[in-house]
Amino acid sequence: MSEPIHVTDAAFEKTVLQAELPVVVDFWAPWCGPCRMVAPILDKLAKEYAGKLVVAKVNTDENPDWAGRFGVQGIPTMLFFAKGKLVHQQVGALPEPVLRDLFSQFMDVVASASE
Repeated sequence: MSEPIHVTDAAFEKTVLQAELPVVVDFWAPWCGPCRMVAPILDKLAKEYAGKLVVAKVNTDENPDWAGRFGVQGIPTMLFFAKGKLVHQQVGALPEPVLRDLFSQFMDVVASASE
């Protein structure tokens, strides 16, 4: 996937928890300014990591269940999953260089865990 996929509560388990690839889930809402700031960065990263990682977006207004299960309080919140396990939680919008570092570190953790 070279672009973020939109995930509903119904599809979350299959798309995120049972995914072969690592998944970064962005919990967001259309009215959230910081979410809109992060969106183009996530689009870019989804392209760059295509085939290695999936960027999933969950609109918390329409799909509140999983956000609740993972205790998401504020948005944007990004949850980093590898093999169905939550590896990292990032709350708040980050500038592109910091997000890039975070993605890179996450991929390093995933790589070292699978060795």
